[in-house]
Amino acid sequence: MKPFAYISLALLLLFTACREEDIIYIPEEVEVAKPVFTSVQGFFLLNEGNMGSNKATLDYYNYRTGRYSRDVFPKFNPGQVKEMGDVGNDLGVYGDKLYAVINCSNKVDVLNKMSLKKVGQIDIPNCRYIQFYKGYAYVSSYVGPVSLTDEGAKKQLGAVFKVDTVTLQVVDTCVVGRQPDGLTIAGGKIYVANSGGYDAENYENTVSVIDIETFREEEKIPIAVNLQYCMSDRRGVLWISSRGDYFENISHLYAYDTRKRRIVATLNCPVNNMWMDGDSLYVVSAEWSYISGENKSSTYKIVDTRLLQVVNDCFITDGSEKNIHVPYGVAVNPVTKEILVTDAWNYVSPGWLHCYDPSGKLSWSIRTGDIPAHIAFF
Repeated sequence: MKPFAYISLALLLLFTACREEDIIYIPEEVEVAKPVFTSVQGFFLLNEGNMGSNKATLDYYNYRTGRYSRDVFPKFNPGQVKEMGDVGNDLGVYGDKLYAVINCSNKVDVLNKMSLKKVGQIDIPNCRYIQFYKGYAYVSSYVGPVSLTDEGAKKQLGAVFKVDTVTLQVVDTCVVGRQPDGLTIAGGKIYVANSGGYDAENYENTVSVIDIETFREEEKIPIAVNLQYCMSDRRGVLWISSRGDYFENISHLYAYDTRKRRIVATLNCPVNNMWMDGDSLYVVSAEWSYISGENKSSTYKIVDTRLLQVVNDCFITDGSEKNIHVPYGVAVNPVTKEILVTDAWNYVSPGWLHCYDPSGKLSWSIRTGDIPAHIAFF
């Protein structure tokens, strides 16, 4: 789900976008590249769909045919009346299953990753992000209702739900901070970024630490306001993004060393989304500002997690980034090292997916569903 600053913007665009922009014919399946045979067979792309529109959709790319298929869920699940539901917030592959976190529909849809048939549903209120570890899925949840005005929702403590991936049943919960978002698992601990995103006057600023064996919160680590993503590298350093407050307190990226127990780097690097590939952290952003009433200039950076610094200010090298309106998602093929960047466009019309070769040159582009965001390889 987009930062809440974008919700009002998207509602405005819903009424102002031109008719030609809203109605675009997109073939269900398109050949976009030559077949590639590696251990990575393909990837799924979850399109969020604007809040309240019930338009979360799932796209699929098959490397072995070079074909991109759009909105594949209804084809294999014709009995699902509302299809995927309202706001696709995260996506993950674990074992033979694909897990789609559908935030405002209060559920995680579970699909067979090969047949794409729905095999189960995990009911979790206001669910956000998902991670997996030793037979369990861990899902962050705001718990309370989706609301920027309800005082109870603002104060509601969030939780992480522990789910058995065989039975698809919730087996435990752990209370954390307010409105928890991204989470990661490292060194026997679960680290959860608390945002407090419903309360702009009193954002959260901590990462909750959960012992994975006892499944209880051990402590909260102060980092910065309105946290979103939390990813761990292979040296025990957490990479944590702050959205800031959309005014003077701008978005930053923080490196927290879990062994030294302190922040070891603060990077002036706004984050819309990020992806860890080896020692490289790929970051895309189009930071919203209430002061200017628009997104700031887009960025496409690579952070070297060993050096704790930005080593590439723009991984797109052919100038095609000028055609991207709102860089929203990023992913890197672990074998071919192709870079995928999604463009949310105007938040109410179909977006774009762009594929770049490892040198940063555009290989192909394809229209997607509304607000393309979350990618999972398999």
